Amino acid sequence: MTIISLSIPDKLVTQIDQTIKEKGYASRSEITRQALRHYLTEDPNIENINNETTATATLIYKENANRQRLLETQHLHSGLVTTFLHTHIHQGYCLEVIILRGQGKLIKKFIDNLRQNEQITQIKIAIINTT
Repeated sequence: MTIISLSIPDKLVTQIDQTIKEKGYASRSEITRQALRHYLTEDPNIENINNETTATATLIYKENANRQRLLETQHLHSGLVTTFLHTHIHQGYCLEVIILRGQGKLIKKFIDNLRQNEQITQIKIAIINTT
């Protein structure tokens, strides 16, 4: 097994350690492997959907984050974005749900652009249909 080194903010390490205790993971390495497996299998084939499909992107980011980059990404891909919902959630965070409609490869490109935004703390993707 290969060993890699990661720099992780203290607050996230605290959350990891708490989750290990609550969920019974064997170690930090095991929870990290599980998270990476989930990430790598989340939407591996979305770019292979050639017909029009619908998807949602659910984002969480800090309330005081600079939203300019997020707005630029949405405008750059405005043909995909059908609508979005923005709300403030607990402890100074925002939740945004973006509804997308288009070809899988274009949706994948949009999602990849979102993932490059370091201010977004969580992204969840759901493919609604492939009609």
